[in-house]
Amino acid sequence: MDERIPVQPNPARPDTAIETVVVPRSSDIGGLEVRRALPSAQRRMVGPFVFLDQMGPALLRAGSGLDVRPHPHIGLATVTYLFDGEILHRDSLGTVRTIRPGAVNWMTAGSGIVHSERTPAESRGADNPLAGIQMWVALPKPLEETAPAFVHHPAEALPVAEGEGKRVRLIAGEMYGLRSPVSTLSPMFYADAALDAGARLELPAEHEERAIYIAAGRIEVAGDGFDTGRLLVFRSGDAIVLTAVEASRVLLLGGEPLDGPRRMWWNFVSSSQDRIEQAKEDWRAGRFTPVPDEGESIPLPETPPPPVRYP
Repeated sequence: MDERIPVQPNPARPDTAIETVVVPRSSDIGGLEVRRALPSAQRRMVGPFVFLDQMGPALLRAGSGLDVRPHPHIGLATVTYLFDGEILHRDSLGTVRTIRPGAVNWMTAGSGIVHSERTPAESRGADNPLAGIQMWVALPKPLEETAPAFVHHPAEALPVAEGEGKRVRLIAGEMYGLRSPVSTLSPMFYADAALDAGARLELPAEHEERAIYIAAGRIEVAGDGFDTGRLLVFRSGDAIVLTAVEASRVLLLGGEPLDGPRRMWWNFVSSSQDRIEQAKEDWRAGRFTPVPDEGESIPLPETPPPPVRYP
């Protein structure tokens, strides 16, 4: 789908444009660099998005691969989107699905789901690149205990707007007159924007909370430059225009604020601390439905991660 993407003049009040700049913390997981932008001390969430990890870019050597053993989730949806490589998703619903660049895996945990993420066995004989983003979306309170579900949408099913040196694939929600086929449970937007050097892109103001994550390149906003690996959170209602200083890739995300505070512990998100405690006991006692044909899992952490409260 070919749509024109509007560009407006730079904001008249550049000092009010950016509310927060988050510099992700990095960690190495089996040779795979992961940058975590959400949650952070500077910002816990943007709209319903409570977690943002950038994976890679990395080259997984022949004979090895990504091996995230089965682990549980409640109260959220995981959203996996790749720039390069492939990941085999398996879950306790019996789903087996390989995701590749440009496609989206949307897994609703709801009352509880278990999944694993691995490099496919048939791909391990050669070096494998891997790069992408995983987000977590907190569910509205009335739907936190909804039935778990998994949906895959191939790259060709996601609408694209392009022109004047920019190409935007809409992953979820509505933006630039496009609507994603991905079914969401709250108002939001999430898009992947590839910008040529010098291209300018307006970030619409209709959603209260908005941010961009610079996955590659360098972006200028209101005269200030920002490099790869920065999450920029913008003030509500301000006109925002991004200019690519060099060829860049940017994730656009946001939506309406959550309907009340949330807590996060390990892989669990809920408005109720008691519900998180129950999930911990259920995982420890083996009461979650397992992933078929997977005989291992990640145990409950012995050293508990610090709890996170949103907001």
